[in-house]
Amino acid sequence: MSRRVPYRLRLYVAGGALNSAQALANLRAFCASELPGRCDIEVVDVFREPRRALADAVFMTPTLVKLGPGPSARIVGTLSHIPPLRAALGMEAQAA
Repeated sequence: MSRRVPYRLRLYVAGGALNSAQALANLRAFCASELPGRCDIEVVDVFREPRRALADAVFMTPTLVKLGPGPSARIVGTLSHIPPLRAALGMEAQAA
């Protein structure tokens, strides 16, 4: 029986930009189907918190940062391609 470890994710967006809205929608849909009840998504708007984005070395949006479970990882884009998203979240080993 596998442990149901919660995923802590942070998505950096640029206000209401279309690609940011798509990334958030895609991430929510992915979490609902692949990790139901196991995703904690924090959304950071780089227009409202530019210093935080710089401190976290985020220079492009949308950027998804996996905070946990370790190791941390990043992926940039609208998160529309599932295989790279699964790999960034360390889920490729769970596919079997």
